[in-house]
Amino acid sequence: MGTVVTVQVVGHGADEAERAERQAAIDESLGWFRQVEQACTRFDPASELMRLTQQIGHPVVVSPLLYEAVRFALIVAEETGGAFDPTVGHRMAERGFNREYRSGEVVPSSLPIASGGSFRDVLLNPAKRTITLRRPLILDLGAAAKGLAIDLAARSLEDMENFLIDAGGDLYVGGHNATGRPWSIGIKHPRDPGALIEKLSVSDLAVCTSGDYERRTPAGQPPGHHILDPRDGTSANAVASVTVVAPSALVADVLATAVFVLGPVDGLALLERHGIEGLILTPALERHATPGLPLIA
Repeated sequence: MGTVVTVQVVGHGADEAERAERQAAIDESLGWFRQVEQACTRFDPASELMRLTQQIGHPVVVSPLLYEAVRFALIVAEETGGAFDPTVGHRMAERGFNREYRSGEVVPSSLPIASGGSFRDVLLNPAKRTITLRRPLILDLGAAAKGLAIDLAARSLEDMENFLIDAGGDLYVGGHNATGRPWSIGIKHPRDPGALIEKLSVSDLAVCTSGDYERRTPAGQPPGHHILDPRDGTSANAVASVTVVAPSALVADVLATAVFVLGPVDGLALLERHGIEGLILTPALERHATPGLPLIA
């Protein structure tokens, strides 16, 4: 998934049996990231997602992992009128975001991408768990896949009670930290590398951030970053970073991207409409926060 995943478990391991139990749970949690990546990545021609893209116009039975990632992505796409759209993959590739993160090699696509495609060209059949692509499309499930993997990893660690999962700065925290208090989570300053702009106090929640500082467009491409507005293919520029706090990392990660594209006004309205907490920072560092955001004073 192009990121480093770390797991921290608090309050276990006093004896050999407890250490073995903890390690088994951690191994299982990390295994979910590999499974989700194998199902959902567009950077491996052999992935389940990329095999799906080769079968245009036909219903394809897919794994529960791929189906759930696509299902939720389509829900948010509909809710945002396409400001979030998982069919943005071909636009991402055109902008230079088409390199496999481990090897650095370009991942080619042989698909004759049709113009005008959108999330409305992806059809689901929940009874048969099939996905039909009505035209050639490349799905980018980055936000949905990472959030789904974090949630599955958290489920594996439920018996541990007090734990933290960090997937490249996208987090789920369970229970309390080593001092017995809610976890203190810092939000990166989008214009001052190494600095924090806010801190949150959270427990049993996911915290996910989308920022324009994370992945800039490669050399030879128009200046910008990896969070594209699917409606025109350009980098969304009304926001510098969005942090979303939600019960699920799938919700938090996808909504962080959606809000980033929608901008501060419509983005904040989306969060408030669904009772989700978040902080939106503009390039001028103007702050737009939901009323219940758990800030540390």
